[in-house]
Amino acid sequence: MGTFSLWHVLLVLLVVLILFGAGRLPQVMGDLAKGLKNFKAGLKDEPEDSKTGQGSARSESGDTPSERKK
Repeated sequence: MGTFSLWHVLLVLLVVLILFGAGRLPQVMGDLAKGLKNFKAGLKDEPEDSKTGQGSARSESGDTPSERKK
């Protein structure tokens, strides 16, 4: 009961084919692949602040904490 057989996979593929149609299926898969590619690229990118090791500690007036003490 916990495993999938070949019949389960074929039934799911048949339902997907009926829902999306044969013509639109390649487009849907292409869009899915582009989305996954962009997601992975987003995970690899680091924010600018973390690359330099310095965060932005400016207040609304644009002063740093040391400038506010003066």
